[in-house]
Amino acid sequence: MSRRSTPQRKIDDDAFPVRLRLFVPGNGLGLQSEAMHAWLESNLGRGEYAWHGGGAVLVRDACALYFRHPSDADAFCAAFPELELADGTRGPTYQSPALPFGRPPVEDEPVCNLYNHTRAVDAMRQLFAPLPLSNMAGNLEPGSVYPDRPAPIIRHAAGGGFELARARWGMPSPPSVLKTARDPGVTNVRITASPHWRRWLGPANRCLVPLTSFSEPGPDKRPVWFALADDCPAFFAGIETRGWRSVRKVKDGETTDDLFAFLTCPPNAEVAAVHPKAMPVILTRAEAWETWLTAPWELAAKLQRPLPDGVLTVRDEAV
Repeated sequence: MSRRSTPQRKIDDDAFPVRLRLFVPGNGLGLQSEAMHAWLESNLGRGEYAWHGGGAVLVRDACALYFRHPSDADAFCAAFPELELADGTRGPTYQSPALPFGRPPVEDEPVCNLYNHTRAVDAMRQLFAPLPLSNMAGNLEPGSVYPDRPAPIIRHAAGGGFELARARWGMPSPPSVLKTARDPGVTNVRITASPHWRRWLGPANRCLVPLTSFSEPGPDKRPVWFALADDCPAFFAGIETRGWRSVRKVKDGETTDDLFAFLTCPPNAEVAAVHPKAMPVILTRAEAWETWLTAPWELAAKLQRPLPDGVLTVRDEAV
C-alpha cells in the first residue's frame, strides 16, 4: 500500500468509483494480503482495481480498495467474508454515488442488485399451466441472486412455447460507457427509449424473472428486503439476449452467454421510503405475464409502472 498524491486520488476516484474500506487487524493483514492480491490479479487483472491506505477509522487502521464496478466489489467480499468493513464503504447491495465512467444519471438508475427466489420447477409449471413450460434450467437451487450470476428466467423457446432457462444477470452495456474491453453488464433498465435497448424490447426478447423478495440498500447500506404482502407469485419484467460474446471477467477472457436484465420504474410508497428514485417492474397477475411475453410493445410498455402502495411488506431478511 502507498500514500496517494492529490492528483492520483482524483484519477482513482474517477476511474474507480466503487470504494471498499476495510479494517486492518491489529497484527496486520500478513499472509491474507497475499491471498487478496492473488485473487484480484486472477479474477480482475491489473488496471481493474486500486489499493491504497485508508487512514484511521475510529482509531483503527484501515485500507481502501477501489473498483470500477459494484459486481467486482461484491465478488471480492464474497471471497473474503472474514474481512470487516469500515465506515464510508458498502454492503452487498452498495451502488456507487457516481455511476461508472461518468454515465449520465438518466441512464439506468442503480436499483435492486440483490434478489431472492425460492420457487421450484414444479411450482413454475403450475403457475404457467395454461402456457406450456419446458425446463432447460435443470434443478433450481433457491437462494439469493447477485449481478453477473446465473439465475432462472422464463423465455420464449426456440421451437415455440416457453421454457425455464438459466441466464447471466446483466445485459450488454451501452458501448459509450465502456472504457475497456471488459463489460460487467447492466442489471436493470429504465430508459427504454434508448436506441441501445430498443432492439430487445420485442416479444421474442422479453422474459419473466421469478422472485420471492428483492432488496434495496438502506441508510446504513444494509439490504432492506421487500416481499409481496400476500406472498403471491411474482416476476420481474425482463429482457434477454442469447449467445452474446463479451469479456465479463478478465481471467475468463471472451465468453458466450445468455444474458438478462429487468425494467425499473418510479417507486411505490414502501420502496420510496428506502430508495426514492426507482424500483423494479414487478408483475403479479397471469394476464400481465402473458401480455409482457406476447403483446406488441405499445401494450407491454404500459406495464412499466410501480406496484400499488400497500402491496409490498418490508422484511429484515430474504424470503
